Amino acid sequence: MALLRYLLAFVSVGIGGLVRAQAEGSTYDVLDYVDQLIGSSNGGNIFPGATIPYGMAKAVADTDSESNQGGFTTDGSNITGFSSMHDSGTGGSPSLGNFALFPYAGCPGDDVNSCNYPKKSRKTKFVNSTLKASPGYFGLQLLSGVQVDMTAAHHTSLFRFKLPATDQSGNASSPLILMDLTDLSDSRQDNGTVTVDGTTGRMTGNARFLPSFGTGNYVAYFCADFSGGTIRDNGIFANSRASADVKTLTISRSINGYPLPGGAFVRFNWPGDNAILARVGVSLISSDQACSSAEREIPDFDFAATQKAAEDMWREKISPIVVSRKGLNDSMLKNFYSGIYRTFVNPQDYTGENPLWKSDEPYFDSFYCIWDLFRSQMPFLTVVDPATVARQIRSLIDTYRHEGWLPDCRMSLCKGYTQGGSNADNVLADAYLKGISDDIDWQIGYEAVVKDAEVEPYDWCCEGRGGLDSWKSLGYIPVQDFDYKGFGTMTRSLSRTLEYSYNDFVITKIAAGLGGRQDDVEKYTARSGNWKNLFKADQTSFINSTNTGFTGFFQPRYLNRTFGFQDPLTCSNIDTNPNSVCSLQNTGAETFESSIWEYSFFVPHDQATLITTFGGPSAFVKRLDYLHDQGITYIGNEPAFLTVFQYHYAGRPALSAKRSHFYVPSFFSPTNAGLPGNDDSGAMGSFVAFSMIGLFPNPGQDVYLIIPPYFESVSITSPATNKTATIRNVNFDPTYKNIYIQSATLDGVPYTRNWIDHSFFTEGKELVLTLGSSESAWGTRVEDLPPSLGTYEGFGNFSGSGNGTRSERKRDAKYAAADLSVGLGKNNGGAYWAENEG
Repeated sequence: MALLRYLLAFVSVGIGGLVRAQAEGSTYDVLDYVDQLIGSSNGGNIFPGATIPYGMAKAVADTDSESNQGGFTTDGSNITGFSSMHDSGTGGSPSLGNFALFPYAGCPGDDVNSCNYPKKSRKTKFVNSTLKASPGYFGLQLLSGVQVDMTAAHHTSLFRFKLPATDQSGNASSPLILMDLTDLSDSRQDNGTVTVDGTTGRMTGNARFLPSFGTGNYVAYFCADFSGGTIRDNGIFANSRASADVKTLTISRSINGYPLPGGAFVRFNWPGDNAILARVGVSLISSDQACSSAEREIPDFDFAATQKAAEDMWREKISPIVVSRKGLNDSMLKNFYSGIYRTFVNPQDYTGENPLWKSDEPYFDSFYCIWDLFRSQMPFLTVVDPATVARQIRSLIDTYRHEGWLPDCRMSLCKGYTQGGSNADNVLADAYLKGISDDIDWQIGYEAVVKDAEVEPYDWCCEGRGGLDSWKSLGYIPVQDFDYKGFGTMTRSLSRTLEYSYNDFVITKIAAGLGGRQDDVEKYTARSGNWKNLFKADQTSFINSTNTGFTGFFQPRYLNRTFGFQDPLTCSNIDTNPNSVCSLQNTGAETFESSIWEYSFFVPHDQATLITTFGGPSAFVKRLDYLHDQGITYIGNEPAFLTVFQYHYAGRPALSAKRSHFYVPSFFSPTNAGLPGNDDSGAMGSFVAFSMIGLFPNPGQDVYLIIPPYFESVSITSPATNKTATIRNVNFDPTYKNIYIQSATLDGVPYTRNWIDHSFFTEGKELVLTLGSSESAWGTRVEDLPPSLGTYEGFGNFSGSGNGTRSERKRDAKYAAADLSVGLGKNNGGAYWAENEG
């Protein structure tokens, strides 16, 4: 009977792939646990509307909130319109929100000049109880009584307007829908243009806008068609007035810092019980292409069919991840699957929509920003959607081919600002090590990452790395560097030094794999140790004049090799100084969006040497504890992610599990305000997803750090191999008292390492974890620790007392390839690090 129920459930939703999840003898629809409104308030900045995975069309209601970067918010703000292009989770200025529609049941006095056209005056509230969102759908009712529903295909949004019989003045309804040449951030430049066909009501047009976090500008195009009502008249509006006698408008921005309102309208005779549908195609090439996409994708204005097609795409993406729901409430499952959902929203697939160069390669946009994405989102997609990651890598490499550099941030066809290192290098290395190869020219990819390391661009504000002469001669980026070859904001010298060190390390991974580049391996391995040149062994740190008790921190350094000073707590989560700035301001700190305290742990490739530098594993653990317990780190920003799990490197994997449960669900909850910071295109979502699966990546390396999943079992079917990897918890406790691994087996063989590699997913292995309520010796031996470029020292035997104490007996910790090869398949740890041992 269980099999029959499963087959019936499968058939009931179509045959577009695996669309129902099955676990523990039961079936469930993964979409039931997706809450798109998580992060729609409290600065989560998510896009909660209707789209498909990586879709260009993203339909939602826009609000006038100060946190409307993703369009819609649940903070009591007003609705200003309904637009078809958005990004998700970004900071900075609002992104996209181009060409907003707005509906009226009628104009006062039946005069088109009496409707409010400017969005500042037309904005209105909505009825909270009518708000609904699900994958591929978004809807709400305005206070005017107009119900607005929307769904989407790849380049096309479909809006459904259900209008009351009378307008707000009690007059018979004669619905009017306007199209505004605007965007969320009011960035429209001169010569916004719209034309409306007097017979069909088709609107076409374009306008030039500014990107939200980059340089340059872009032109977007649209094509809007209507169905479901008889057209009464149509025309254009300029500022606050409209006319049915004029069908074309070209409008300037004006001189007052705010674009003049302008656009088109179409007015209908009352359609009775029928809805009016608006189909809006978008393009970055032309209005003709927008019209063609709309006609192809939604030919019959079929709302239900379009919504179902979108739902099926979402099920196909999410359903390979199946969990046991035993003992869990819906909130935990919604937290998990909603995080997974958000990882597929950005970057966006703009293939065929790039006017900048001709190419047969894919083109992806909305990389906000790789400084954020490399840490967990891109690695998560590598597990669950490797084919799309391959296309994204090809897009990054093709951007290098035509623009000369790998992007570190890119949106709306424009170069985004570089926040630190050349972190596309990390993304390429992560994909390369994990076997992502479909149609990728890795020789060109390697050429691109080497250029990042060797050639300084003129504008390193937006690509590559600055200060390379000093990097090569001094071994660090100095404060107030003398750099006449390229130009960017002369800040972040400390964080850039640490990030460049890691960027150089990941280059060695591609070099070693491609072969014949041993000189490069040695050169970049040496440079990857440059982080040591900023460590000041006697530097102290104080909180409100009280010594934290920790000595030894990174510090900025000048051209003459002398040290400068930055308070290790500057720009930390507990820094209350209003003059502390740590973004891209020209007065910014020497660390970006984080403190020296937090950046002190950013040596992902050589944790062994860092641990020794900090005084050994016990001292390292105390420092990590202090970072988290004192609130110095901020889990709402991506540099905090790996620090949650770095206890593994000190032989204390149990503390990583404990710390993970400290943050989830307390800081990540299935509520509208449930994100601690902006989602950054799904970075926060992937952090939650990886944490709850129980395998967290060290990105740019073939390493996943093991903690118990938040479920009795979790299975992930690899789309690349169709094999299913499973993690099972023995003694699972849904109250999460048993969160410490006592022992483990991998495919039935005892397994003691506290990390695993990517072959776990592609080869469909089974990891069984036996849990208990106290810390154990599992994963604590030197030979159990994750790979590190340096040597683990100062480790002793676990005491077994459950309190985590250990001796400091020095022990040589270099890995032996034979020892590390057990149970790890092709990518065993010994071979992994032997490449760099020279």
